[in-house]
Amino acid sequence: MDYRTLTALELGALLREGSLSAAGAAKAGLDRLAQAQGRSNAFITVTKEDAMLRADQVQRLLDARRAPSPLAGVPMAFKDNICTRGVKTSCASKILGGFTPPYDATVAERLDAAGCISLGKLNMDEFAMGSTTETSFYGPVQNPWDPSRVPGGSSGGAAAAVAEGSVWYAIGSDTGGSIRQPAAYCGVTGMKPTYGTVSRYGLIAYASSLDQMGPIARSAADCAAVLDVIQGRDPRDGTSLDAPAGGLLSGLTGDVRDKRIGLPADCFGDGLDGEVRAAVLAAADVLKQRGAVVEEFSLPVMQYVVPTYYIIAAAEASSNLSRFDGVKYGWRAQGYEDLTGLYNKTRTEGFGAEVKRRILLGTFVLSTGYYDAYYKKALQVKALIKRAFDEAFRRYDLLLTPVAPTTAPKLGESLNDPLQMYLSDIYTVSVNLAGLPGISVPCGFASDGMPIGAQLIGPALGDAAVLDAAHAFQLETDHHKRTPPLPGQAAQKGGDAQ
Repeated sequence: MDYRTLTALELGALLREGSLSAAGAAKAGLDRLAQAQGRSNAFITVTKEDAMLRADQVQRLLDARRAPSPLAGVPMAFKDNICTRGVKTSCASKILGGFTPPYDATVAERLDAAGCISLGKLNMDEFAMGSTTETSFYGPVQNPWDPSRVPGGSSGGAAAAVAEGSVWYAIGSDTGGSIRQPAAYCGVTGMKPTYGTVSRYGLIAYASSLDQMGPIARSAADCAAVLDVIQGRDPRDGTSLDAPAGGLLSGLTGDVRDKRIGLPADCFGDGLDGEVRAAVLAAADVLKQRGAVVEEFSLPVMQYVVPTYYIIAAAEASSNLSRFDGVKYGWRAQGYEDLTGLYNKTRTEGFGAEVKRRILLGTFVLSTGYYDAYYKKALQVKALIKRAFDEAFRRYDLLLTPVAPTTAPKLGESLNDPLQMYLSDIYTVSVNLAGLPGISVPCGFASDGMPIGAQLIGPALGDAAVLDAAHAFQLETDHHKRTPPLPGQAAQKGGDAQ
């Protein structure tokens, strides 16, 4: 049986009924990983021995009919900016190449308690700064659907690993679309939850007011199951919300009758590829056929989201990354004369070009004489963006947009034109600026065979409604069930339907 075609919940059901052992599931994932890694480069660290030991522990729970969650025994992996005790966590950067955390992130603790089996740490854009997973110190990740294309970013390794079948779900981080955009490029499902509903404790920060961790998996139901485990108040995270958690999976009904769904006309204009537009509008028709009321409206604030995002994110990155100086932990340069020389040489040699670019931009907008003109103004516009979305959600239950303007670009294209890379986030960054939940679902394939994603956005704490609408769409379609060809197989348009 080709286990890679199963959802995480389907695999979990096989484990609970005894049709497959936890060791068998882990071995299936590790075998697929070994087969794909040379081409995709999705992993930075593979924890094969730890995974097999963990499988034995989880199997004892399964044998005793004490599975702690529907995901018990299902192999998964973490993005390499999420701290895992005793396992290298590098943020795909030279400067943290030797860092091994002495503690687990809260999400890792909670998944461990739920019986997860981690296969390792996933490749990413360095310090999550990028939209293609090409800025990694460990080399770029290739898209499983076409190795000449990027998988998106910054959680590109996570999306590629799920798409290729090495793991059945992964935990990524999303600062401006870094879960949703690679999910769209790789033909899988990715959920960015409401800010504050998932603890950020143990996530190495890029932009603290925007970062949020969430799942990448095959289906919305899988994402709901993962969020049931990782959401909830955490006293170690001051931004963690004391909001209701759990019940997302059991609450899925697929009923969108009379739900009002808005299509922001500003997201369907110039710059959007025609095939992407057609696929997203076709997704709207599917929801309409299931009883939703879909209408177009204007959201002019979208024209400000990209500059606002990059000013705020770069400013917070400049502050957050100041701790990496060669003194306290991480890589240290050699051949310096004094403390200032240590700082300069370590950061010059330890950071890649894109990280340096964003640190410089952030330092500039925070500097005397420019703070008011740029950073303060960006915060004011951020408030306006949030207000515009609040107003939209007084009229609509959900919004539907594209995830990215095009399908996955070719490797190297975006690095040669950073502005093009920044503009690929145009439909996703607003969700982070407003702290909203958003999900990317596969909604079709372009004529070149590459996946297309549609984005559903809900009001703050509307995660259940977002997941339910995505689930409704996936009950009617099979895009999320399609898998890229294995190495050596001839590619088929739209992949292999399962």
